[in-house]
Amino acid sequence: QVQLVESGGGLVQAGGSLRLSCLASGRTFSTLAMGWFRQAPGKAREFVAAISRNSDNTVYTDSMKGRFTISRDNTKNTVFLQMNSLKPEDTAVYYCAADLYRRPKPALTNREYLYWGQGTQVTVSS
Repeated sequence: QVQLVESGGGLVQAGGSLRLSCLASGRTFSTLAMGWFRQAPGKAREFVAAISRNSDNTVYTDSMKGRFTISRDNTKNTVFLQMNSLKPEDTAVYYCAADLYRRPKPALTNREYLYWGQGTQVTVSS
């Protein structure tokens, strides 16, 4: 069983930055690929970014490339999402997720992630 706890969300003005963290426990962190997803009110959960076990491979949704950066510190069992140039449309609950399986590339869809955090709210005001 893997437990994931997100933190770092909050209220920020458009153009600002936030850094989300997700602390994992219950399994050796370096055996997990990690992803970030988000869900805005009334919308489906969408993929944001993902990172491989040893950080050698990252993927992003096109609309977030250049603004968001995913990273991880395996010594601290933590994955991060640095979000810059935030826009009101980035307002959502942000979730981290863990994938147990070794894949050629980090997974992009909900169903490939077995464990999920409780989410952290990000609100961007205009």
